[in-house]
Amino acid sequence: MGRTVKLVLLDTLGVPLGALPPFDVSVPWWPEVEEVVAGARSRYGIEVQVLRLLTASGATAATGGGTVTYLAQLAGSPPIAVEPADPDLSPQPCRAPYAEPGGPAASIRWAIAALDALGSPNAVATQRKTWNLSAIWRLDVAGAPVAWLKQVPEFFAHEPAVLGLVAGVAPGLVPPLLAAGSQGRMLLAHVPGEDGFGAGAGVRAEIAAEWHPVQEHFADRVDDLLAVGLPDARLAVEPFARVAAGHRADVDGLGEVIDELPRRLERIAACRLPDTIVHGDLHPGNARIRSGAPAVIMDWGDASVGHPADDILRLTEGLPGTEAEALTVAWALRWRAARPDSDPQLAAELMRPVFHLRRAVIYADFVAKIEPAEHPYHAADVREGLTAAVAAVR
Repeated sequence: MGRTVKLVLLDTLGVPLGALPPFDVSVPWWPEVEEVVAGARSRYGIEVQVLRLLTASGATAATGGGTVTYLAQLAGSPPIAVEPADPDLSPQPCRAPYAEPGGPAASIRWAIAALDALGSPNAVATQRKTWNLSAIWRLDVAGAPVAWLKQVPEFFAHEPAVLGLVAGVAPGLVPPLLAAGSQGRMLLAHVPGEDGFGAGAGVRAEIAAEWHPVQEHFADRVDDLLAVGLPDARLAVEPFARVAAGHRADVDGLGEVIDELPRRLERIAACRLPDTIVHGDLHPGNARIRSGAPAVIMDWGDASVGHPADDILRLTEGLPGTEAEALTVAWALRWRAARPDSDPQLAAELMRPVFHLRRAVIYADFVAKIEPAEHPYHAADVREGLTAAVAAVR
């Protein structure tokens, strides 16, 4: 499907220069910018760093595609004529440092210096992704990937600490953290393999089995998790009711779901599963799959303290019913062995609408913490989560 890209250019000082003629790229997903940078190089002979989204039309973030306009910073002067453009460069309190002029260059300098200190000099950075939740560069030495620079906004600042906690319990389950810096920067060792998008039940079962001992370990250490800055997502009515309040009239059945929620949460608590560390987005695409080796779980920004069923419900999404049930049963057996007085199977069933309400709360929090121009990334997600919660009850 692809997308049509427009680049509004700034010079090295952050002064607007104008816009390049539109061009097409094959990858539809808005945060993916490697092909955008390569397209500017091959078509116009310029080097750019993409800063942030300005506008998008003709599609949604979920589907990708459409026409997407980005702000980009140019190294040097444009060798071609550019069209007039007047981008809104007004300060935004929620703008990430890597979305500001000079931000990517500063982060790359930090990462290259960190690799130099670790004995991997002359690294070359390739921008892979940027949006309101992260910016990612691949770092190559002698043409081979050695590390990844990841930078996250302030509300994901706990990610390096989470990597350390998990690695202390299950070495190899997370990518090695080589360095952590200011402004949400972290340098991660390259992990060979493939991202697990579309992986079947077998891979997901392995991920669930690897993850369980970590959740079990931290079940009695919630204070340790909160101490390093993990968000507190333990179940309570208020966050769900707050996010649902503006949608009760336009999401049929939502009022009944929220009104019944206190009783549902009481029943979940009666199942006696402990609060623990929750990955928060445990789908197979967030794992590196390696032949003959355990998966490595990536992307810990959504980690929190919460109910362990949240992760198994996310991990089984999209599977046929019988396969999803088999994974959930295996998950429940592990928890029954760890907590004989618990009822994990019932807890997972009761958690289904709560799982979707949690998605709505997460996306509402994202929208509240990012600049308005990037709201299109998440604009539809809150209502979709609330609608799915109602469907899960019915």
